[in-house]
Amino acid sequence: MSPVTVGRVAAAVYKESVRDRVPLSMVFFAGVLIAASIFLSQLSAGQDVKIVKDLGLATMNLIGLLISVFVGTGLVAKEIERRSIYAVLSKPVTRSTYLLGKYCGLLLTLASNLAAMAVALYLVLGYFAIATPLPANSTRPPHVDPWLLLPLALLFVQLMVTTAAALFFSTFSGPLLTVLFTLAFWVAGHFGGDLRDYGRVVDSPIAAGVARALYYLLPNFGGLDVKNEVVHGAALDAAAITAAVAAAVTYAVALLGAAAAVFERRDLK
Repeated sequence: MSPVTVGRVAAAVYKESVRDRVPLSMVFFAGVLIAASIFLSQLSAGQDVKIVKDLGLATMNLIGLLISVFVGTGLVAKEIERRSIYAVLSKPVTRSTYLLGKYCGLLLTLASNLAAMAVALYLVLGYFAIATPLPANSTRPPHVDPWLLLPLALLFVQLMVTTAAALFFSTFSGPLLTVLFTLAFWVAGHFGGDLRDYGRVVDSPIAAGVARALYYLLPNFGGLDVKNEVVHGAALDAAAITAAVAAAVTYAVALLGAAAAVFERRDLK
């Protein structure tokens, strides 16, 4: 697997994604929502900045997921439907290299879009820092809080796993099923704790066993969600976050390996 070839495929995917109006429209919509949070925050009583932070991070979470799912599911399927994949694979490009390049290209797109939305959020927070500065002795987090970059970075890790899952599902199913599978994967990943404790609220050992098995098979995105802690200035568990990131990266690598194994055996005729 040549890193140069992977980089070329990734660059091609990134250029195509940048020209695509769908993710650009989503990012523009996210920017409008973040800007509109200024007016929504006026309805609160002293919680204006927290509302802006919460809404901004939630918006980036949603838009990042939509881009990951709806763009990621079409990376392979569109190439097969348009038969342009044959021209690519006829060159000295292996299927594994092709998949990895597609994956890296979409990650670049996600990183760029998240960065653009982060700039919009910090511009709005900068407005509040000027309009309503905190008292010198305040214990609240600053308006322009650099720690907000942590939940954004952890969101990117979640999207790394979700994109790998979308790529994996797309190697053996159509676009619609891939979207449904990936969305279900994302939702289940955020309810890992509920799956773990499901046996305490049901009397069926079989259902409890299935839930426990899913808990160990699916990723646990809950450990990567620290939005509330950062927004409210709560303490963070660095060891737990590091372990969650390591587990998520390992999971993404495993999904990519499974996707490559399935794609190598798929008949594209």
